[in-house]
Amino acid sequence: MSAAGTSIEIDPPTPQAAPQEEGEFSVEKVLDKRIRFGKVEYLLKWKGYSDADNTWEPEENLDCPELIQLFEDSIAPKPIKKEEQPPKMLSRKSTPGTTRKKMIEEIEIDKPRGFDRQLEPDKIIGATDSSGELMFLMKWKGTEEADLVPSKQANLLCPQIVIRFYEERLTWHTSCHDEEER
Repeated sequence: MSAAGTSIEIDPPTPQAAPQEEGEFSVEKVLDKRIRFGKVEYLLKWKGYSDADNTWEPEENLDCPELIQLFEDSIAPKPIKKEEQPPKMLSRKSTPGTTRKKMIEEIEIDKPRGFDRQLEPDKIIGATDSSGELMFLMKWKGTEEADLVPSKQANLLCPQIVIRFYEERLTWHTSCHDEEER
């Protein structure tokens, strides 16, 4: 299969050359990838247009699987022999336009969170339901980092820590105490 005739229908940059058909433009190359608002977007170079006209497009709008695969293959990390890799260093093949900040952001996105980190929970230091779901801010043993974890997950995986969190926040009122206040 050749990627030469790959076309997609979206709103591309202002034309410097006449498009093949109205509303249809050809992708020359996929240059970069990002995740924005939880959706994958690709930076596209358009056939017949300058680099100034490159645009970010959502993956679901694209119909150029060969070019996307070619790009993904180019950024896939190559296996490194253990003796070649410096200790505790992250290596990543950079692509044109990749900045250090962007690489760190991508690593942070891929970084395991919560119980996926395989750390032992230490204590719950807070709770929120701002996302519409009750979440606990969990402190982990052996680290100063904390993660938001769903309460349902914490209830199953560390029920004693959840109980301790609630017990620390209980206030008791006895009937004798209530009668004295009257």
